[in-house]
Order: sequence, then C-alpha cells, then structure tokens
Amino acid sequence: MYLTRHQYDQNQRWALDGYLLPGEFSLKLLLQLPKDSIVNFLKSLQTKETANDSFLAPIESDQEVWAAGVTYALSRDAREAETEIKDVYTKVYNAKRPELFFKSIGWRTVGNNDNIRIRKDTTWNVPESELTLIINNKSEIIGYCVGNDVSSRDIEGENPLYLPQAKMYNGSCSIGPGILIADAKELNNLKIDIIILRNEEKAFEGNTNTSQIKRPLTELVNYLTREMSFPQGVFLMTGTGIIPSDNFTLKKGDLVRITIGSLTLENIVEE
Repeated sequence: MYLTRHQYDQNQRWALDGYLLPGEFSLKLLLQLPKDSIVNFLKSLQTKETANDSFLAPIESDQEVWAAGVTYALSRDAREAETEIKDVYTKVYNAKRPELFFKSIGWRTVGNNDNIRIRKDTTWNVPESELTLIINNKSEIIGYCVGNDVSSRDIEGENPLYLPQAKMYNGSCSIGPGILIADAKELNNLKIDIIILRNEEKAFEGNTNTSQIKRPLTELVNYLTREMSFPQGVFLMTGTGIIPSDNFTLKKGDLVRITIGSLTLENIVEE
C-alpha cells in the first residue's frame, strides 16, 4: 500500500495507491492507530477518484522529522576525517546510545521534484540518502519513504556542536515521494542508490544497503520515543551509508536522485 499527498487548489488530499482518500483524511489521525489496524482502515476509505500528479511531501505541517547519525561505518569514518575534534564519532558509533537530532518540521520539509538548498555561508555541502521510517504514536514502524538529509560538512567538521546549523535550514530536508506501508522486517535489506547529475552528466553515484546499518531499526525508534511522545506520529531518518569524496560539493543546478527499494526521490539544488 502506497500513500501519497497531492495539491488541489488551496487544499491537500491524500491518496492510496493512486486513488484519493476522503478530504478529511489525515496522516496524523492514521498514526494514532495501532499498526495492525492501518491496512484495513485505509482500504475502507479508498475512493474511485484518481489522484492528480501534483505530489507534495508526504508529511503534514506540524509533524516532525528526526534523524539518527553515524549508523553506518562509512559515515563514522567520514565524520572523523572531516572534524578537528577526533574520536567523538567513533565513540558515538560504538556507544550504546545512538546519536539523535531534530531535523525539520513538516512545513519546512520539501518533497519530490521540489528544490533543496545549500547554505550560502558554506563551501562543502552534500546530500545524505537515508531510509526514513514512519512511526505511529505507539512507537511502531508502519512504513518508510526516501529521505535526503542535506548537510554542510564544513560547518559540522569545524565543531560537532555546530550540527544544528549544518543540518537544519530552509531546504535541507526532503522526503518522498510517498509512504510505502511495510513491516519493519521488510526494511532490513533494501538497496540504496544515489546519482547526482551536473549539466546532465553523472557527477557522483554510490550505493549501499540498509543491512549495513549498525543498529536495529527498532532500537533507533526505542531511543527516540523513550522519553518523548509523538501523539501525531514521527518520521525518523536512519543515517547515511553513502559519502561523496572529500573534493565533492553540491552546486546549484545539480539533480539529486535517491532510490531506496521501489521508491525514488528527486530534487534540484538551489542556493
């Protein structure tokens, strides 16, 4: 089952497998249901009206996107190489407690074919392709979408305490194109590919697999929701295992294409 969000004049409508759901449907309400009830509930609401092709980010304005860091060995190595403060990322990678941070609120999150941005006060910016979990208010994983955690490596590398500035700014968070309803166990072996096109030529490509995430996905969810409730559900980016070389930085006009499983998210870079 595949949930997408669409623009209709001044309104937004959700669709299931390409057919509109009632106008009053809300993802926030759906994520208040137990996981076992979601499929039948969605089937009961589906109309016969075909959705248009005006896709929006599959998140509502006041929902939150969080992120986990240093969950892949390659990410650990890249962070250690870029920072002047050594060992901090190795300690995070090996620690019992994961790194978790707030990434974006729904109204600031962009979707498929929307523009992402690089900061004007930086010189080293990269996309980060991430499996993004959709979690209900009972801390259950109900599905996933593709995430792009756009980051300024020079800011974070200067000092880890600058991470909010490196990670959180307008156009730094993209998710989409929709939400694929799936069990958590189905997400443990998904191929992740990224291609960056510059002037219609390949500037970078890489791949990994969600099986390379060090921590179980349920462990990341457990830590996120351990002392914090999300009554409207929450999105969780699970870290990146694809890092461009140190001499690569995003430029205006680049097209970033990320595919995870059967879903592909595309964005153009602007300043």
